[in-house]
Amino acid sequence: MSPEPVSSEQTPRPDPAELAELASHRHVVVIGGGVGGLIAARECVKVGMRVTLLEASDAVGGAIRRAELDGVALDAGAESYATRGGHVRALVTELGLADRIVTPAAGGAWVSGIPGVGAAPLPAGGILGIPSNPFQEDVRRVIGWSGVWRAYLDRVRPPLTIGHSHSLGKLVASRMGAKVRDRLVAPVTTGVYSASPDDVDVDVAAPGLNAALTSVGSLSGAVQALRDEGAARAAKAQTPGAAVEGLVGGMSVLADALVTDIEKLGGAVRTGVRVTSVSRGDDGWMLTTDAVGDETPDLAELAADGIVVATSEPVARELLGTAAPALASTATATAPEIEIVTLLLRASALSGAPRGTGVLTVPGSHTAKALTHSTAKWEWVRQAAGDRHVVRVSFGAQGEPAATAALDDDAAARLALREAADLLGVVLRDDDLVAAHRSRFVQAQPASLIGSGSRRDAARAAVRAVPGLAAVGAWLAGTGLAQVVPDAVEEADRLRRALLWG
Repeated sequence: MSPEPVSSEQTPRPDPAELAELASHRHVVVIGGGVGGLIAARECVKVGMRVTLLEASDAVGGAIRRAELDGVALDAGAESYATRGGHVRALVTELGLADRIVTPAAGGAWVSGIPGVGAAPLPAGGILGIPSNPFQEDVRRVIGWSGVWRAYLDRVRPPLTIGHSHSLGKLVASRMGAKVRDRLVAPVTTGVYSASPDDVDVDVAAPGLNAALTSVGSLSGAVQALRDEGAARAAKAQTPGAAVEGLVGGMSVLADALVTDIEKLGGAVRTGVRVTSVSRGDDGWMLTTDAVGDETPDLAELAADGIVVATSEPVARELLGTAAPALASTATATAPEIEIVTLLLRASALSGAPRGTGVLTVPGSHTAKALTHSTAKWEWVRQAAGDRHVVRVSFGAQGEPAATAALDDDAAARLALREAADLLGVVLRDDDLVAAHRSRFVQAQPASLIGSGSRRDAARAAVRAVPGLAAVGAWLAGTGLAQVVPDAVEEADRLRRALLWG
């Protein structure tokens, strides 16, 4: 007679004191202080592990950056997070920042560089720029009557089979025509993903769209069906409908709160320390840094039971060249260099938000790819700026270097000022500029690009094959906190379980 199965309720659970004692003898070093690294460090220190986070630059946060322009503290990098999945909001709430959560103003964005039109409001009611009704007045204004009637053919063409099209651009052009792709979809994908719509994977960027197309019979109908489904879910769950949220004081308060929590739990966060090499031996890891021995003798060399690499892709691949040799055989991605020039302006021409909360551009029509009128988009920024305006101008995209890259800071600010005037349709003079700040980013390739999923899977498998090693960040999770945060939690949990239980 076989023994009775043991239920999960009967399975012995680890004694908390024993777990704490075991964890206290494990040292984890996190290399990189972006949000992914901060999350991983927090997850490990929460269970009692000794954690040391090393950031090469003078500040943590990665794509989250703070700048002060004439006494006004502002976001110089990421200014919001996507609400999908609820992961970031849950983290913000857990860190005691729920009272800082804000949603953007309802003004909406414009599209500039439309042939024969110039600029017009981005139509409402679409997904990634794809309209649910091509006969809407705001859609017709952008694509014209010829574009409307071409888009209408989508309603009478036979539906595609599920999964027939991976390319968003090719799908939109075949169903609704080139004007919808070039004037509505391309500005959105270039502004959001820094990528051409032809390179964006439909099933990743718009999950369910291919299936809805097959079910409904038209692309515009599929867009409406997905929007109705999303609205119904939100209503049932009684959740807010905003696609993004921000934080009063800027997203940097999230990075600050993570550092505070890590240090409160006993972890160490050190900036200005670059890890120069990592190697694995029988007893764990050894790391060397560029720290000066006399000043920081505890950081020149560190021994660790586990490491989390939370750097950019090129740095991660260089550091792990010997420790994770299989990583070298996986495909790499070309990451676009993005520059954001933030302008503080004293310009009455911007009162009343002449073009909503921001402007996207038709690719090839302007030097800048996008603009955000921050004082029109965020109430907290408007209050902080007083009678002045804050405008952020973005340069660079996939395969298109930032036009500001070769300029000095003053020339970059002047170019951004000219682009802002052009995109907003107003006159801005040199003496309207109070202050400017310039940030440069190497943006990880979006997870929505065709082929990126298999590339990321291969890189992750190479990392996970090495005991005591984890890697986090946008190059593995995809761009945006909504992807980076849950991925970092999962990777940190995998590493700490391996270190504690084998």
